[in-house]
Amino acid sequence: MATLVEIDNVRKVYKRDAFEVPVLNGVTVDVPRGDFLALMGPSGSGKTTLLNLIAGIDRPTAGRISVDGKEISRFSETQLASWRSRHVGFIFQMYNLIPVLNAFENVELPLLLTKLSKKERREHVQAALGIVGLGDRSLHYPRQLSGGQEQRVAIARAIVTDPTLLVADEPTGDLDAKNAEETLDLLQRLNADFQKTIVMVTHDPKAALHAKRTLHLEKGLLVEGAANT
Repeated sequence: MATLVEIDNVRKVYKRDAFEVPVLNGVTVDVPRGDFLALMGPSGSGKTTLLNLIAGIDRPTAGRISVDGKEISRFSETQLASWRSRHVGFIFQMYNLIPVLNAFENVELPLLLTKLSKKERREHVQAALGIVGLGDRSLHYPRQLSGGQEQRVAIARAIVTDPTLLVADEPTGDLDAKNAEETLDLLQRLNADFQKTIVMVTHDPKAALHAKRTLHLEKGLLVEGAANT
């Protein structure tokens, strides 16, 4: 399977006053196109930092990151912002929906940066809400939805631009067991039926089992990796 994400000897150091805090210490890993990868590790292990580097939210101190043949670690801030808007869908723990917008309007937000017509935007939003099973909730506001429904709206927003890559940071961290399972089943379906490449950070071993494989980070280093059965 072709490689989508290449991470080559990546280091990340944060500077705080006169101190340097190393977070990633030479990580090398490939993510094949169509993979569903879970990143696990204790707090402070560097898993969210690695996710942010893959998504172009942050940039490495050293090393190289390429996505779909483009070396994003060399992009300027402007290039990164443009690349992210076209190629990355973000799923967060806290949904990050805008309370004064209904589900349709929340999902439509990323499309407002595109050249799509109003009719095309409507078709894309309806398709995304249909995929997550909320086609009948498009006019509901976040306060009128359950936590699980809010997260599904957030996933619809993440996929509405048909991104190259989906990144999920603790997507079930704020959900009860039933809604967490439904959210993970949805991510599995996006991976299996729509061939979406997904990189997910989680602290929950049960959540990680929904991925195709799991990598563990410990003190900024990959310590083991295994395919999930």
